[in-house]
Amino acid sequence: MLDLKRIREEPDAVRAALARRDPDLAGVVEEVLARDSEWRAATTAAESLRARQRDHSDRIAAAKRAGGDITAELAEMKRLSTEVKDLGERARAAQEQLQRALALLPNLPDASAADGPEDEVVRVVGDVPAPPFEPRDHLQLAGEAIDMDRGARLSGSRFAYLKGDLAMLELALVGWAMQKLRGHGFEPVIPPVLVRERALYGTGFLPDTEQQIYSLADEDLFLLGTSEVALASLHDGEVLEHQQLPLRYAGFSSCFRREAGAAGKDTRGIFRVHQFDKVEMFSFVAPETPHTLNGTAVAVGRTIVALLENGQRADGGVDLPESLVPYGAPTGLHAA
Repeated sequence: MLDLKRIREEPDAVRAALARRDPDLAGVVEEVLARDSEWRAATTAAESLRARQRDHSDRIAAAKRAGGDITAELAEMKRLSTEVKDLGERARAAQEQLQRALALLPNLPDASAADGPEDEVVRVVGDVPAPPFEPRDHLQLAGEAIDMDRGARLSGSRFAYLKGDLAMLELALVGWAMQKLRGHGFEPVIPPVLVRERALYGTGFLPDTEQQIYSLADEDLFLLGTSEVALASLHDGEVLEHQQLPLRYAGFSSCFRREAGAAGKDTRGIFRVHQFDKVEMFSFVAPETPHTLNGTAVAVGRTIVALLENGQRADGGVDLPESLVPYGAPTGLHAA
């Protein structure tokens, strides 16, 4: 969530920066400023009236001691009490609306970041070779090792059973990635995959992507779409000293996404599914180098797709990387 003080003090700069991400965000900034102004005005007025209440309370006490008439003072106290209550309710409502609007604002982009929501191609390395034979997709290459039909019967579309050599390949990819990252100073973590709403708001997945998130009907719990959420919340409520940084974690978890709005996109096979495994990198760093950094180390299912389709042979078999063999992967797959 953006610093409200910064929005108050530098509204034009904030608008300009956010416009690089989405021009519609300027309207959200206006909503934040309006609700903030309303909240501050109601809060200031209420405090002023409370001071008057204290003054009238002193007058009433003095009048009682002197045996004087306090009818008018009591009527004024009642009026002030009603007005303070009304202002308090207005301040509370404005604060709720302010927090909802603030939650819609993303972080300001770095000056070096590309404009707009689309990715920018920085460079292309090498050329895409023309295969000397008709290539097959990963489902054709995997055969019964990827069972979409039984997965669909069990859980619905976009679920699969992964069996045999491909199950071992998945575990090998996770082991290889974790060991590689540990060598770079990342501490391996297996986090919970159910999180509270606070964790999703804290990482920007709510309120913007609720259509992608699975939730439990009777509890304030949600299934992770990435272990980034759990890793970012690992030190929630803590103050990290500068000398502790950087802290680096490699999180492995199953991830769950509804893929709402993805109808017709990569629906064949395991490229875009509702449940997948992933190794995520997450770092807590000093403020002068952005505050947290994260990135996917291995999206396991999609990496399996790449290994199968890029390692295929003319006979329909697949050669797999030898570097994964020590972690339990086969050297290759026979023709399906």
